[in-house]
Amino acid sequence: MESRSIGWNYYSRHYRFLSFLRFFFLIKIDVLIGTSGSALNQLNSPYGIIHDPVQNGIFVADRGNDRIMYYRIGATNGTIVAGGNGQGVNNTQLYSPAGIYRDELSNSLIIANRDANNVVKWILGTSSWILIAGNLNGVVGNTANSFQTPTDVILDPMGNVYIVDYGNARVQFFVAGESAGKTIAGMTSVFGSNAFLLNYPGSIVLDNQLNLYVSDYRNHRVQKFMRY
Repeated sequence: MESRSIGWNYYSRHYRFLSFLRFFFLIKIDVLIGTSGSALNQLNSPYGIIHDPVQNGIFVADRGNDRIMYYRIGATNGTIVAGGNGQGVNNTQLYSPAGIYRDELSNSLIIANRDANNVVKWILGTSSWILIAGNLNGVVGNTANSFQTPTDVILDPMGNVYIVDYGNARVQFFVAGESAGKTIAGMTSVFGSNAFLLNYPGSIVLDNQLNLYVSDYRNHRVQKFMRY
């Protein structure tokens, strides 16, 4: 079983999450609604959010605080489970984390480490990440193994990795264990509105046939790409 980030809001400025799902109403309101801050019951420009089916809590990418928070049902304060060591590209830090994916098989979070221009795996309970794709030192690029502000990441049942490369107008596909990706949606650094191009893609999801759906932000649409 897996969980992935739901919702994409690049210009998140309300520092809160609202949902009509019954699950979220079970959490104390001071966890979900608040003003910007860095205390354990506050968020700063939150981005990705996923449900943890194991303990029935939520993981939140607290982008402005460069950390991933975990909130249990009924808890007033959250727990920092990744990052929280200042903004940077060291393997103990995050830099504006965006989309997150829960990989239960490895008990880890896969994080689109947006402004570090990489995607990393953070095993829960550890103090540092492991590089999955992108530049170790946060350097921007548009090659097969580099990114410009990745914003979302998901895995398929085979462990292959799909990454939204927001600033390069593409979605990259990485075979499990490989470091060089292949563009499967959009065209590298070509922004457009025809059926083959993207204009700042934001988030992605796979259906049960592994068809890919892309939130095409500046084209104000969702694009479907057939299984790769």
